[in-house]
Amino acid sequence: MLALRLTRAARLAVQLRRLLVASASAGTGFLLLCALGHALTHPDAPGASSLRLAWCAAPLAATVYLAVAVARADPGTRPRPGLSAIGLGPGRLMAVSATTTALSAALGSVAALLGFLYLRGDLTGAPVDGAVSGVLALGQRLPAPAVVTLLALVPAAASAAVALTLRPRDPRPAPSAGSRRYGRFGAYGWGAARETFGAYGRYGARLASASASASAPASASASAPASASASASASASASASASASAQPAGGRAAGAAQADPSGALLTQASDTRPPATTDGDGSAQDATGPVPGTPRSHTTLLPWGIAVLTAGLAVETYAGDTATRDAAPSAGVLLGWALATLGLALAGPGLTHLCGRLLQAVRPGALRLLAGRVLMEESRRVGRPLGVVCAVASAAYAAAALHDADATDFGPLSVIGAVVVAGCTVATLLTAAVEAKHARTDTTDALLRLGAPPTTLRAAAALRAGALLAVFGPLTLVVAQLASLPLAR
Repeated sequence: MLALRLTRAARLAVQLRRLLVASASAGTGFLLLCALGHALTHPDAPGASSLRLAWCAAPLAATVYLAVAVARADPGTRPRPGLSAIGLGPGRLMAVSATTTALSAALGSVAALLGFLYLRGDLTGAPVDGAVSGVLALGQRLPAPAVVTLLALVPAAASAAVALTLRPRDPRPAPSAGSRRYGRFGAYGWGAARETFGAYGRYGARLASASASASAPASASASAPASASASASASASASASASASAQPAGGRAAGAAQADPSGALLTQASDTRPPATTDGDGSAQDATGPVPGTPRSHTTLLPWGIAVLTAGLAVETYAGDTATRDAAPSAGVLLGWALATLGLALAGPGLTHLCGRLLQAVRPGALRLLAGRVLMEESRRVGRPLGVVCAVASAAYAAAALHDADATDFGPLSVIGAVVVAGCTVATLLTAAVEAKHARTDTTDALLRLGAPPTTLRAAAALRAGALLAVFGPLTLVVAQLASLPLAR
């Protein structure tokens, strides 16, 4: 019920994006039903029917990818402060997003079923004659379990992907399990955590600390300023606190001593790094981590993306050499295109990050510096959809080259599949761009308050678009040319 209310109260842009998900689900569901109709019409050709069903994986993956992007950009299901108090925590919002996605995809599946039944003539009594009549299973009864299974595939896959992507995560950094623990000399924290040889006979090391839990008078305690927020319940002697406060935090001498109220001597070793800072929610942040203002590098997957892309082109070349000239594209070609798409999706963030670095090279001005920093910061959010669009454009170029070389006539089902895949990838890229724009709203407002002219921001956006086009345009042409060579022979 909450998902339905949020769906009704959403903005017009959100409703249009959900309508795109429903339309993509309708196209994919119609292709799945046509594969079922082909199997019923041609029972003696199970291989061709299986190949048609396998090629439906491309629009299915594109639809799921679009559904995940739309769910991430939905402002109504984002976690906000105070929602957990009324039972709308991150887990509940994730369930609402998955339910909303399932409803949109189910609406598309129902539309696909109605369209398929209309073409068969089950609703009007007169079937439609044309190129698709051979895949409608005219005059045959549709198996209800198969129809329900195929139509439920898109909503189930889309909702599962949304739930997996938007699952609650712990914002606190995971503690390193493999950190080395030292003894008293050079240790982090108090030496009571671990004792070394000779610590037993040290003066005051084995005194009873039964009264350590008792609170000492506040007037007799003078804790060090560097450790006041971390050890407010423990009191130190005046001489020990004076020696500790005279040294800066993170640079205390080895063997600095403090005494607890019971008289036990606690030694603190020299700190080799500054203490961790604690933010408002109580989560500790390591001071040795990356600076918050520095964009993270996403170039680690770039070599893997290039390797997977090369493997996909090799598989496609081998499948094109072994296939006959008049046969339809085989499953090997589909596997090669899938690997090439995965490789470009993995290499997209790294290439986008490198575009940002190139914009800032050779004494950059304010415009190039702003455009490059934004590209580096948004390389992960925009790079992957851009890599997928590059792969789809390469496949479209290869298909057009094959059509010009062999004068092959693509059927209406191939056109529907191409429209679904291309539309979903372009819509995903635009959705990611809108999400990135909303994510940097605070930065844009701060620049405008500082006096930056709006023309500078528009020029930076145009510069980013030009840099991405200059890098991904030739890459698309190269991949498309390499992919079309084995198919045109």
